[in-house]
Amino acid sequence: MHRQLRIYCSLLMLCTSFVGCRSNQVRNFQACSESCDSHYKLVSAEIEYPATNSCTQQECDTTIDSLAPRTLATDEPAEYQDVTLAEVVELAFANSDVLRDVGAAVVRSPDTTRTQMDPGIVETNPAQGIESALSVFDAQWTTSMYFENNDRQINNEFFGGGIRTLQQNVGAFQTQLSKLAVTGTELSARKIVEFDGNNAPGNLFDDAWTVKVEGEVRHPLLQGSGTQFNRIAGPTKTPGNYTGVVIARIRTDVELADFEVAVRDYVSNVENAYWDLYFAYRDLDAQVAARDASLETWRRVRALYESGRRGGEAEKEAQAREQFYRFQEEVQNSLAGRLFDGTRTNNGSMGGTFRGTGGVLVAERRLRRLLNLPASDGRLLRPADEPILAPVAFDWYEISTEAVARRAELRRQRFQVRRRELELIASKNFLMPRLDVVGRYRFRGFGKDLIDSNGGTLPRFDNAYEDLMTGDFQEWQAGFELDMPIGFRRAHTAVRNAEMELARSRAILRDQQEEVVHATAASIAEMDRALIVSQTSYNRLQASREQLAAIEAAFEADKASLDLLLDAQRRVAEAETRYYRTLAEYAIAIKNVHFSKGTLLEYDGVYLAEGAWPAKAYRDAADLERRRGRPRPLNYASSRAPVVAHGAHDQHPSEHSLGTMTPVTESVLPEPKEAPTELPLTPSDEIEQPSTLTTPVLPGAVSAMPTSMPTAMPTAPSELPLAATAGPSFLSTGQPSATLASPELPGIEAPAIQAPSIELPRLATDSIEETLFR
Repeated sequence: MHRQLRIYCSLLMLCTSFVGCRSNQVRNFQACSESCDSHYKLVSAEIEYPATNSCTQQECDTTIDSLAPRTLATDEPAEYQDVTLAEVVELAFANSDVLRDVGAAVVRSPDTTRTQMDPGIVETNPAQGIESALSVFDAQWTTSMYFENNDRQINNEFFGGGIRTLQQNVGAFQTQLSKLAVTGTELSARKIVEFDGNNAPGNLFDDAWTVKVEGEVRHPLLQGSGTQFNRIAGPTKTPGNYTGVVIARIRTDVELADFEVAVRDYVSNVENAYWDLYFAYRDLDAQVAARDASLETWRRVRALYESGRRGGEAEKEAQAREQFYRFQEEVQNSLAGRLFDGTRTNNGSMGGTFRGTGGVLVAERRLRRLLNLPASDGRLLRPADEPILAPVAFDWYEISTEAVARRAELRRQRFQVRRRELELIASKNFLMPRLDVVGRYRFRGFGKDLIDSNGGTLPRFDNAYEDLMTGDFQEWQAGFELDMPIGFRRAHTAVRNAEMELARSRAILRDQQEEVVHATAASIAEMDRALIVSQTSYNRLQASREQLAAIEAAFEADKASLDLLLDAQRRVAEAETRYYRTLAEYAIAIKNVHFSKGTLLEYDGVYLAEGAWPAKAYRDAADLERRRGRPRPLNYASSRAPVVAHGAHDQHPSEHSLGTMTPVTESVLPEPKEAPTELPLTPSDEIEQPSTLTTPVLPGAVSAMPTSMPTAMPTAPSELPLAATAGPSFLSTGQPSATLASPELPGIEAPAIQAPSIELPRLATDSIEETLFR
């Protein structure tokens, strides 16, 4: 009774102490919440900077090496760096690990941004990559060792009578080597060592050792059997969860197709930006010429206005001044530009519909961004190539067939269709029950000691290993295991789902093929439209110039009004801008034809290839090959192995895939006779096939051709120059000189870009007389 009372008192005191502690914690928390509430809110709302240790300081925190951007207020004369389209494409891949666009998607959604490392990341995925799928067939070595001590009471009537104490020391060691074959067979070889030391009565000796060496084979006869199923689904027992090496291979092929699409879009955007910049320079040329002409007209009218002569009325002087400032505004906008979307992929057409809305500085910065160059380095990039002027002819039946065969999106979808076909095959395997045949064979050894090299006193069972080597104790086991769900509800659902996925993939493939053909037809029609409209625009430009010359002569003879002269000047400026816009539209339209039929990379001289491995990998491989013996060649081919692909994709174009040039005879686009800048013309009959180099080259220091940039025009009549100056031409016809150096490619598994230094085919025509309206 006293003992129970002491227990109750102890429990009461213990509970009281817990309640007291709890009360103190509550009071302390309330006091802190009243005094520290504002401090806690401030600390909890602080924004912290992440700690990154995965890269060096130089790699993570890049130094901003860009100069201040050039604006309208910049007074320093500009220096120019003339670049060809081939050099621009080459420079883009030499400087870029990220396949960026002009919409800043790398900032808004970095997870969707494509990089050169993406194919390598997918292939080395530890959960779904090819090596991960192959690793399930690797041999597995498992080892375990356990020790146990038992000290318990046993109610034993036969040995010792009544309750007795059992004291036992138990140990178990097991090591096993297992492998899963591609046929689904599980092979295992294991060794088990057991120790049992106890004080049970009746034992010959207290400590005993048991050694077992056994081999086991388990082979599925129905579900899970065969190389075809295991290569597709892997060692899975769940319908719909297919992780075989063939599925992993298809995932990698799909990623390579996605990577090719990203590279193609990147090349397309680079060329779009190049022609946007070309048009911006030409538009600036036209606006400067119109401004200078209006300046001359304003000076003449003002001279008449100051002398009070006829033709110098105040309203005419104000009208001429308004015309000048109107063109001055256009020059400023054409030079600086406004932040509108330029030409980019999927902005009306797959390859990009020409916009040409930005000025020189905006378009130049956009091209620099695509090339991963600083926003400003003291020089302005300037296109050195001219658009194609000759008609380009494509055979419709050939390019429509080529588009269906070569488009990366269709190749990607065909891989998806093949994946669904293989998944349907694997799903039907689960309609069978799981019937495994199991076989096991074992050798046993038993003894007082595990190993006794000195020899024991016992006539038999002296040590376990010696008893094992006699082979007296052998056991075997053989049988079957059956596991079958009643009704196969999940398996039937998986088959139906696989059939619907396959039907969906095939329907999408058919619709994609139709879409590609329609897009190719639209690109062909757009190319013909741009060519014909460019010829019409040239005729319009010629007519506007002749009209301006006639009105100027009449105005000199006082037979034409100032309104007619100013209107003629505006018409010439608009016609010249429109003419160069059509040239850029035609160049982009030709590019879009190659985009639609899947030959844009070949057209721009870009080929995909796997990057080089690190140098140590080659040395290790050579050393391993030198130390290994001559292996016997084995044929791992199987007639039941699922076919995924039909070999490497040919990246080289066919004989006529780049189109043919129509020889210029008549009704073609002649060169403007009085254009602000003379266009270099090189006649030819056919386009050259792009050549490739085995090693990409990187443009080094490119010499620039300094040319002055117009900054500001006079804002008051008192500041007008005494004589009108001719507008400068901002597009040079000379070829830039460049120093090329070979870059060092990184040793990554992702496919690298080979952008050889080539001169892309760009054809022009001889100047001939206009023949459309004879």
